[in-house]
Amino acid sequence: MTLAKVSLNNGIEIPILGLGVYNTTSYEEMLNAVKWAMEAGYRSFDTAQMYKNEDILGNALQELKIKREDIFLTSKVNLGNMGYENTIKSFEQSISKLKTDYLDMFLIHWPGQQKDRLLDTYKALEDLNKDGKIRVIGVCNCEIKHLEWILESCEISPAVNQVERHPLLNEKHLEAWCKDKNIKLEAWAPLMRGNLNLPQILAIAEKYKKTPAQVVLRWDVQDGYIVIPKSVHKERIFENSDIFSFELDKEDMETLSSMDQGVRTSFDPETFDF
Repeated sequence: MTLAKVSLNNGIEIPILGLGVYNTTSYEEMLNAVKWAMEAGYRSFDTAQMYKNEDILGNALQELKIKREDIFLTSKVNLGNMGYENTIKSFEQSISKLKTDYLDMFLIHWPGQQKDRLLDTYKALEDLNKDGKIRVIGVCNCEIKHLEWILESCEISPAVNQVERHPLLNEKHLEAWCKDKNIKLEAWAPLMRGNLNLPQILAIAEKYKKTPAQVVLRWDVQDGYIVIPKSVHKERIFENSDIFSFELDKEDMETLSSMDQGVRTSFDPETFDF
């Protein structure tokens, strides 16, 4: 079994559901998580230089003898590696650790507030894409102003903007803007780091006889997002993959969308720099 995919603005398909590996630093945990994810139908794995686990993910994929062409592999340039030359150099280190000669997607992890630095970094991604080393390029945590900076000068439009998104943080203005520009949104921390014990979510989960996590992931997917929930637990990995067998009705979608309180689990990309 493999899970559904969606086409990006360059025609390349990406799985709608991927496995996030943030905070997975044990090789045994990584090996098991990847094994269970493959069994559950996942074909997308999302890591980052900042996570410091590209090497163990690469080793796990190799040990499990997973064919490179069967998976969609994403990493992200770390904040300290931004700028043209640093991005090129760190990318080569990433693919070496991941035991591959290309990435399916490489993203800028954080935009910051320095326009020139962001654009120099994005230029490196464009050149790596032209060289055939990255199939899809994009960004993370970009607000409209950051995306406008990029679109003013880029040759290749970002295909993906990976953002924090869950019922308590639902930036509808950003969502509408990205959809208008044909930039696909991908949700990180879609399960609010496990804090789903909220009455509205619990009531909807009971209605559909699904778990709160399944309901929230289904809301994301039904709203057009790609999702990358993280887990190293077999039961949850399989649970999170079982979101394509039901559909939320309009009322329940609106209930979840109306829960927005602007609550972030990380910094505000509108203001935070580094």
